[in-house]
Amino acid sequence: MIFALQTLFYKTIIFFTGLLLKIVPVPKPMIYSGPDSSLQLCNNIIHFGYKSVIIVTDAMLHEMGLVDAIKDKLSAAGINVSVYDGVEPNPTFAQVHAGLELAKSNNCDAVLAFGGGSSIDAAKVISVAATNNKTPEALVGYFKAKKPGLPLYAVPSTAGTGSEVSVAAVISDPVTHKKGIIGDPKTVPVAAALDPNIMLGLPAPITAATGMDALTHAIEAYLATIASDESDAYALAAAKLIFENLPEVYSNGGNVSAREAMAVASCYAALAFNKTALGYVHGIAHQFSGHYNTPHGVANAIVLPTILDFQQDASEKRLAELAVATGQANASDSTAIQAKKFVAAVRQLSADLNIPSTLDALQTADIPAIAKAALKESHYGYAVPKYMNQQQCEALISKLVS
Repeated sequence: MIFALQTLFYKTIIFFTGLLLKIVPVPKPMIYSGPDSSLQLCNNIIHFGYKSVIIVTDAMLHEMGLVDAIKDKLSAAGINVSVYDGVEPNPTFAQVHAGLELAKSNNCDAVLAFGGGSSIDAAKVISVAATNNKTPEALVGYFKAKKPGLPLYAVPSTAGTGSEVSVAAVISDPVTHKKGIIGDPKTVPVAAALDPNIMLGLPAPITAATGMDALTHAIEAYLATIASDESDAYALAAAKLIFENLPEVYSNGGNVSAREAMAVASCYAALAFNKTALGYVHGIAHQFSGHYNTPHGVANAIVLPTILDFQQDASEKRLAELAVATGQANASDSTAIQAKKFVAAVRQLSADLNIPSTLDALQTADIPAIAKAALKESHYGYAVPKYMNQQQCEALISKLVS
């Protein structure tokens, strides 16, 4: 009885969240796509006459020289270019503060994110913190930025997070193990480049993890109870592209057209969840990353099949539609068979990509706290198709112990 009343309360919150997502306008960046589109993006930056740009990236990409072409083109146009390469996977507030200080000391009037979701998320927070006279920590929550951030541009180096179009950033607190979500349309970049050439050297394990991240976005958006025709179109297109192209880029990373297709799929999936938010997979995965620094895509891939098992009865029709759209089931199959085939296909895809089905770092003693935090995030922010209580959540997470 108590859980039934709690569920009613959560559904009420999500109902108003759905209305808010329909009312609040979410900007869509100008998208440049194709080989060397990152250099086309530079022209956009040059046209607007910025004087000082900070590039936010990670040390490996900087050392590999992948940032050089962009840096050289902007510098040749007379723009002062600063590079902050201190971003690490699951970026922390300390890293964001360091980038923010560099941006301020160089009087930067624009921000260019170059890298995976971590770099783009850090750049988003640097952008809005620079103009709002707030610390990055004070921006955690929703709609905390009163002023637009510094103009933000993005060049993703992975096809997974969709951060180049999403309305949120996630920053970690290594002390509390909590993930701070900064949700605000003001974090959306002005423009982004989906340049497959930058992704050609991406190692197979990172290709796999980020691809499964994008698939999780598409699936959770499609299963959300506040999904719309628009979000459905993006989610189905993304899922289809991922099933068609992720195995190829995993085994043949030099396939330019498949790399571009994955970049487009990641972008579509993020445009879908902009309208629906996410679900239990992300609620739990965020805790894994916060506690154990598990790469986000790996955490999602590990959790996804277990959550789909739990939700299958409540989401049978939607899972069946995903199965047919992605070619994982025949239209003549029964709805129940189609749904089962889709869940099985997701599990098999993850296995084919050599992603583990359990988390070695997961400690049984941590599970109650992880479950509690995951449920809080999910119940107050995500339109899940089927609710679980603390006991159920702990039992599901326990299945992921190695």
